[in-house]
Amino acid sequence: MTVRRVMGIETEYGVLQPGRPMANPMLLSSHVVAVHAAAREAGRTRARWDYDDEDPLHDARGFHLQRASAHPSMLTDSATVPAPSGDGPQEMPRATVEEYEDPGAANVILTNGARLYVDHAHPEYSSPEVTNPLDAVRWDRAGELVMLDSVRALASNAALPDVTLYKNNVDGKGATYGMHENYLVDRGVPFADLAARITSFLVTRQVFTGAGRVGLGQRGETPGFQLAQRADYMEAEIGLETTLRRPIVNTRDEPHADPTRWRRLHVIIGDATMLEVATYVRLGTTSLVLWLIEQVEAGAVPRDAVRALDRLALRDPVGAVHAVSHDLTLTEQLELADGRRLTALQVQAEYLAAVRAALDAAGGSPDEQTADVLARWASLLERLGTDPASCAREVEWLAKLRLLEGMRRRDHLAWDHPRLAAVDLQWSDVRPERGLYHRLVGAGAVELLVTPREVADAVVHPPQDTRAYFRGEAVARYAGEISAASWDSVVFDVAGAETLQRVPMRDPLRGTRAHVGDLLDRSPDAGSLLAALGA
Repeated sequence: MTVRRVMGIETEYGVLQPGRPMANPMLLSSHVVAVHAAAREAGRTRARWDYDDEDPLHDARGFHLQRASAHPSMLTDSATVPAPSGDGPQEMPRATVEEYEDPGAANVILTNGARLYVDHAHPEYSSPEVTNPLDAVRWDRAGELVMLDSVRALASNAALPDVTLYKNNVDGKGATYGMHENYLVDRGVPFADLAARITSFLVTRQVFTGAGRVGLGQRGETPGFQLAQRADYMEAEIGLETTLRRPIVNTRDEPHADPTRWRRLHVIIGDATMLEVATYVRLGTTSLVLWLIEQVEAGAVPRDAVRALDRLALRDPVGAVHAVSHDLTLTEQLELADGRRLTALQVQAEYLAAVRAALDAAGGSPDEQTADVLARWASLLERLGTDPASCAREVEWLAKLRLLEGMRRRDHLAWDHPRLAAVDLQWSDVRPERGLYHRLVGAGAVELLVTPREVADAVVHPPQDTRAYFRGEAVARYAGEISAASWDSVVFDVAGAETLQRVPMRDPLRGTRAHVGDLLDRSPDAGSLLAALGA
């Protein structure tokens, strides 16, 4: 019983050029990536991203979408990507005919094992693989510092445009951009069962994972405040798309690992969160529910717990996503498929009870981090039901709402006042002197889980207990001898060798410091490393 599993976070950042609202976001994003590469990776030969093992059109439901039928935004396995139409900030046009070649400068493999690149019209930081939610927080926070470094570097160069980056999910004009979570799941769990049993959890976890948003509707056309930024953009229960008809459960079957052992659950319904506890609890509770589903498939869970889990299916999951996000009282009842009605908090309590029942059946005691996630989950559900204000140090939508309500009371502002929308945006500015979240940190108003020194170290060093260690260390030590890399391989180009040499990494739990640390230390160059690996 543990929260431990291979996981990671991909975050697309909102991008603007001050004073030029119509500046091309693709070009701005390219500057963000290129300037970081110049500043942090000076003197290194940047490897290209290796797309050979990627297949974003393979559907977990058992079919493969024909490439000619796919929207261009789905073709993430190529350096040829759609160009945006127009100059305004946007996630991706719904139709496009032009394409451009990624020049390579818009993609960097970092020494911490992460990937920094331009995804559609946004700079994206894809964290290295980690094995637990606390490390996920640490390397996610490292991504914020990576983006801050780029902002500072651009501001210091008069020949380059100033850029402001926001760790949020909406532009206020109808577009959204993603924060995607990734979890490796036992391939033995049928995807249909996984989707059926995870959906209600993903719909209702907004009560403690939402980042908060001013405005209701995709364009914020209705005044008000809601729990989550992404909720109004969810339009399907299940599907392969990520930018059109966004589904609650994404079916992309692209594990970036041995496909006979694992599948990757690609979760696109969540918000990018600044509060560390919000990120931690989001990944921790989701990992526990996935563990529960795996236990159900293994027959290790009491039948009563299985039945309780299966009875949580919602009659209208998409409608429930919107309803939960719009309900600040947390009291609206959702209709279940069996006719019962439960609030989002009650649905979450049922998941928590099922996890605890599985824990009792498994015997033994959970590890320290698992016990902490369980305790926080239970505490948040109880306090959200009785005293929501007490959760403002841990739940982002409540922290943001408290700030906004103070402004509304002081200045007599209606929810459609533009100052409130501006505060919503400024909340997630990555610059500490500008971002309102950072002011709360300075005032001690939010709980922190990782230290500044730990985060700074994570900017340049990879996790030690996944294959990200080998990837990051290889880039740091042998950058000039690396032709390409991906999540599951590194391709070396050694002088004098007749061919490129690929080192596969199909097991995310190999290539760790314990596994290859001594080997790397004994290898002064890539040639000696490859010789030692061959031996």
